[in-house]
Amino acid sequence: MSEQPPTADQVVAEIAAAPAGPRIGAFFDLDGTLVDGFTATAHASDRIKRRQARLGEVFGVIEASLRYRLGRMRFEHLLTRAAGYLRGDSLAELDELGERLFAEHVVSRVFPAMREIVRAHQQRGHTVVLSSSAMTIHAEPVARYLGIEHVLCNHFEVDEDGRLTGRVVRPIIWGRNKAAAVERFCAANGVALQDSYFYADGDEDAALMELVGRPRPVNPRPGLAALAQRRGWPVLTVPATGARRRISLRRFLGYD
Repeated sequence: MSEQPPTADQVVAEIAAAPAGPRIGAFFDLDGTLVDGFTATAHASDRIKRRQARLGEVFGVIEASLRYRLGRMRFEHLLTRAAGYLRGDSLAELDELGERLFAEHVVSRVFPAMREIVRAHQQRGHTVVLSSSAMTIHAEPVARYLGIEHVLCNHFEVDEDGRLTGRVVRPIIWGRNKAAAVERFCAANGVALQDSYFYADGDEDAALMELVGRPRPVNPRPGLAALAQRRGWPVLTVPATGARRRISLRRFLGYD
């Protein structure tokens, strides 16, 4: 008979009994792991509501999303195309917008169980890191809310005036590049990867799951769920936040 998957309370208890100290890392994905759904939808919806997104932008994102889902476009091209529509915008103003949209639309979608797990790691003095393919305007407000000091995510390229060039700083954090970014962070900060945790839901996060000593799939998508079953990794299922359920861009892009 297979073991029952752990509950969030059991995970918190396990962390409380684990060795303490900053040598142990706790890495958390963002969309679908810490937050129910896709954080960028709040920004996309706001642009449409304020009529900042022209029809060409809307249809361009839909086309790119379909091509990505069908395997005809890489994630970095999808992200760069989306960033191109913000060319010329002020990064400072986008940061302010990100904070407002987080307070209005995203904070209610933070998984309560994951908030407790983050807190449990912090209480043990572990090095807690938000590691995500999201942009700073989406990732950093969540990190501040949860008291997470370290963020590894994607950044908009800006010019000397602090305005977006329409490009994303490379290498783009996704898949194996995310795993490599975490490896560099561990080497620079004295974190033992083999003693560390990684919480994520995405198939693309398998590379990092394979590297850490304590992989922790959370509401995993099919590919990661199958890998977890083969490897015997404990799978955590956390309930939805109660926020309004809808077809999100995350699902449309093939993330769910």
